[in-house]
Amino acid sequence: MIVVEEATWRARAAAHEARVDALVAPHLARRGAQVKHPVHDFLFTYYSQRPAQLRRWHPGFGVRLADAPDYAGLKGYVDGAVSADHVASQEPLLTALRRLLRATAARPAHTGCFGLHEWAMVYRLAEDETRHADWPLRLGPDGTDRVVESHRIACSHFDAYRFFTSPARPLNTLAPGRDDRAEFEQPGCLHAGMDLYKHAFRLSPMVPSELVADCFELARDIRVLDMRAAPYDLADLGFDPVPIETAAGKADYAAAQRAFADRGAPLRARLVAECERLLAVPMPAPMPAPVPA
Repeated sequence: MIVVEEATWRARAAAHEARVDALVAPHLARRGAQVKHPVHDFLFTYYSQRPAQLRRWHPGFGVRLADAPDYAGLKGYVDGAVSADHVASQEPLLTALRRLLRATAARPAHTGCFGLHEWAMVYRLAEDETRHADWPLRLGPDGTDRVVESHRIACSHFDAYRFFTSPARPLNTLAPGRDDRAEFEQPGCLHAGMDLYKHAFRLSPMVPSELVADCFELARDIRVLDMRAAPYDLADLGFDPVPIETAAGKADYAAAQRAFADRGAPLRARLVAECERLLAVPMPAPMPAPVPA
């Protein structure tokens, strides 16, 4: 157990808070004004971690914070450090995430999906029925449907596939399920890249918050591409479309996908390493049974 003096850990905590404040300030301002944003709100509505939780700094298991009353009573902490008991309680999560992350990393990045998951989510819907009904469909409902019908759809991510409209689901060449993610997910998938943020914050406070923030920044950048390639017209928000219905748009999308897969690879490796480190923590000895009187 490494003990970090108060001045040192408070400096690290302040640096993390300042970094997160800069990232989430626009969202908090919009939320205060009750203004929705079809691109950036996703990171705080689809994912369960709140901005205040992202802002809270944790050093990770194996570090004890000296003079840290701020952490008294926080989940997982005992005497300024994440406890081995808490790590032991997270063994099922650690085992499942390690399996998923390893399986994903072992596959080549597939870059032929062209973001059609977002198109399949609005297939055969009227514009006022879509998830972002305040924003028009760039090609209109009929043009959007033609794009879906003229392409091979191969979405490997269950949490994207499950939002397909009913008539779009049979068009997917894959059938990913809730319980077989490790058999389908691949590193070129934008949602698999964004989910690194989810995996990181689910491991909090056992992993350093700097890793969580790194994954958040990747997810934020991926989300922009995700929606630029979506069927919505978001030009008024400053997002130029990636027209995946054209050859040039497909090439641009695939190149960006490869770049994000390259960015995500070291983060996925760090998460795997953290899972393995935490799974190697010796389990606390069980309490002895009471001796009969």
